[in-house]
Amino acid sequence: MLDFLIVGNGLAGNVLAFYLRNQNLNYQLISNSNLSKCSQIAAGIWNPIVFKRMTKSWKVDELLPELKQFYTNAEKLLGANFYTERSILKPFFSEEEKTFWIKKAKSDLNNYIEAEIKMPDKNLKKFIIPESYGVVKHSGNIQMSVFLEACENFHKKTKSLLQETFDHKELKITENEVEYKNIKAKNIIFCEGYLVKDNPFFNWIPLNPVKGETLEISSKEIDLEKDIFNRNGFIFKLDNELFKVGATYNWSELNENISEKGLTELKNKLQQMISATYTVIKHEAGVRPSSIDRRPIIGKHPIHKNIFVFNGLGTKGVMIAPYFAKNFVNFYLNKEVLNSEINVERFYSKYKG
Repeated sequence: MLDFLIVGNGLAGNVLAFYLRNQNLNYQLISNSNLSKCSQIAAGIWNPIVFKRMTKSWKVDELLPELKQFYTNAEKLLGANFYTERSILKPFFSEEEKTFWIKKAKSDLNNYIEAEIKMPDKNLKKFIIPESYGVVKHSGNIQMSVFLEACENFHKKTKSLLQETFDHKELKITENEVEYKNIKAKNIIFCEGYLVKDNPFFNWIPLNPVKGETLEISSKEIDLEKDIFNRNGFIFKLDNELFKVGATYNWSELNENISEKGLTELKNKLQQMISATYTVIKHEAGVRPSSIDRRPIIGKHPIHKNIFVFNGLGTKGVMIAPYFAKNFVNFYLNKEVLNSEINVERFYSKYKG
């Protein structure tokens, strides 16, 4: 008998699968990767600070060490390269902004931003920087398409992936096990992203999903080898003359269809960031599974003690997933307390039975 069925093969499901594997817990992933493209198109950026408030990102001091350890180990296991440490370049548009940055760099953000103010050199000549910019340290990105493809190949090789749309009506639950189409397991965990809205066991959890659109562009004029440029959006290099650009936020049109409105918004963001000519190569859309309080939603069903959820990773999923996958596995094996801010128990009052 399996220890876990994992429904969902995106970022959450795959990261969780490897933490289960590390503890010799066996699992079967069940997923139709065509149902949701959110993880596949994501930029995979991690940023240790919140620019809007110039504060540390939530729990960043604990999250970053686990992030690095997990993804670098995953590269070795999967035989693929997808982890890249990159600085984030943030242009200043007022003297007050620059002064505040320096103050923060000498106090609570000293580990994450440089106090030295940079002046643009010839390599940044096509970037719109009025005068100077600041540098964020300990940031970077995961190339999500490479990571997910490597995960899929690994799970196919180990025969731990069933590629089909999960039918919730086929799930049989008893006190000690679950069964899905003759596959038996002690537990099941749902990592379905925004599609949890169609899950009869967890459709009551209060997600606040948001559609995001991104571009891949080609340009011979942009010289940005490893850094991420950020101004009300981002741009960074993928390969040769190919760059990733994002992103939009749309709470009203929750589908994965690209839109003219999204394309126009992304082009406007680019116009604020670069003066180079470019060609749009790819335009993609996905729906991020953000929660109403911007915290993950992880833990046990209020009635069925062998049914779990791992959801709500939102825009910071790459940074959040490893730390809380580890927390969940320790919760399951060692009765370690789930962080109260992420525990699904905080929403039990919404469950109607």
